[in-house]
Amino acid sequence: MTAVDTPPDTTARALTVDGIRTAIRPALDRIGATARAREDTRDYAYPDVYELAAHGVGLTGIARHEGGAGGTVRDVADLVITIARADSNVAQALRPTFLVAYQIAAREDVPLRAVNLERLRNRALFAGTGNERNGGASGSVSTTARRIEGGYLVNGRKYYSTGGLYASYFSTQAVTEDGTVLQFTVPVDRPGVDRLDDFDAIGQRLTQSGSTRLTDVHVAEDETVLAADAVPNNPWRGSFAQLYLAAVQAGIAARVLDDAVDYARRKGRPIKHSSATRSVDDPYIRETVGEIAARAQSARAAVLLAAEALQDQWGLRGEQAHRTGAETAVVVAQAGVVAIESALRAAELLFDVGGGSITDRALGFDRHWRNARTAANHNPRQWKLAVAGAYHLTGEDPPTTGLF
Repeated sequence: MTAVDTPPDTTARALTVDGIRTAIRPALDRIGATARAREDTRDYAYPDVYELAAHGVGLTGIARHEGGAGGTVRDVADLVITIARADSNVAQALRPTFLVAYQIAAREDVPLRAVNLERLRNRALFAGTGNERNGGASGSVSTTARRIEGGYLVNGRKYYSTGGLYASYFSTQAVTEDGTVLQFTVPVDRPGVDRLDDFDAIGQRLTQSGSTRLTDVHVAEDETVLAADAVPNNPWRGSFAQLYLAAVQAGIAARVLDDAVDYARRKGRPIKHSSATRSVDDPYIRETVGEIAARAQSARAAVLLAAEALQDQWGLRGEQAHRTGAETAVVVAQAGVVAIESALRAAELLFDVGGGSITDRALGFDRHWRNARTAANHNPRQWKLAVAGAYHLTGEDPPTTGLF
């Protein structure tokens, strides 16, 4: 199956943020209700994810005059939290699509803007990664692009191709014979593009983050961008990508709260020496659920605050763009730490809401911790804290590696 990639109905009403949220509610309800069972059977939510795409989730932050809903970065982050609350795997799988949309919304000069905007308007989904398991230093590229008439032939293998099986288009990079790094986007059904379902982590099992094999893939000249030419005025290009991961963590914490409340109300029983006859009246259950709620609220608040900081840096140029970009990267890094630790703590506390029965595999509550833990490992929070501390103490800029 492939994502929707046909022109939307031009007679439909213009998109709005509230309209998108209302339209996708039934699909999110189904995604949330089936999340545990689908993980057990490695069953991807193809129809429901394509329904999200058809309702224009990828256009949430695109300006209304360009066919989007005109939402702010905060609107987008809040929507991601909502999707992750239903199923963090689905939210993570949609990350490349939202990254493409953010670049288009934030930058008039982003390469291939017009063609990718049209793809978004046609409800396409994107996947992409520069990551390889090539034994070299992190970020090194061994995928090759050999020059041919009119373009290149690309060969190599990428890993962490998040959302690859849902996607219509795949973005990545390769190195030419003279060492030049090219970035490009091609349709996933182009000959030589092979998407493999081989992701095998303890969590995020349904994010479709496995391999993409490229075998003599023809990439036209006009589909490529020189990586060196794609650097914007503000060099902290990874801030939204990191905010997105924090939003996924906030969604996990929110789902933990949902499950804690539901379990205590419907299934929980107080222990024998409790002062209460109902789980919901047990003072320690109340304390535990209260802390879970506080953690979920903290994660969401930190993410939305950082989203507003990202919005505030739009349109800046020169030294102001650099200064504000560095500050925003630190704000996002700090939000990431709060969101990660909130999700991990909430997922652990969930098991204090019940006795032995809450550990039943049929409930699948362990997936919340596994998903939060796996997502957290992509972006070590110790580095985020150290970078934030250095910025506050000495004014040292954060790295521009994309992890802040």
